[in-house]
Amino acid sequence: MDNNLKRSIILDHYQSPRNKGLIEDETYIKINMNSESCIDEINLMIKLDDKKIKDIRFDGEACAICTSATSIMIETLVGKTIEEARYIINNYYNMIDEHEYNSEVLEQAVVYDDICRQPNRKKCALLPWWGVSKILEGDNKNAERS
Repeated sequence: MDNNLKRSIILDHYQSPRNKGLIEDETYIKINMNSESCIDEINLMIKLDDKKIKDIRFDGEACAICTSATSIMIETLVGKTIEEARYIINNYYNMIDEHEYNSEVLEQAVVYDDICRQPNRKKCALLPWWGVSKILEGDNKNAERS
């Protein structure tokens, strides 16, 4: 993907993030994710129904990479089954860690395919994905019903 197109996609998702804003709904699972190395702190709300991701919402304070990564992740995962989401998440992790991955399943998330060149930004691009992964894997020590 062309670098100008990558920048354009990241900027669009940073300036107009999708599904930003939390809601009061006890059917969502909520998790707080924060980075120890920068300002990134986001709250994610995920609605799972019939083994599918029905909705993801978020809010918080985060840099351009983290905000855009969250927005892109939401567009990529909403509507997917839990198994499809796990496959996509694993491919995203592989891409970030410079391992073999299936770029087709990542959709717009491939804009971070060269984030490895900026090691200090990797956590920013991974933070929301870690949160969703924790919920899908049942790591509920940091998750709660909202």
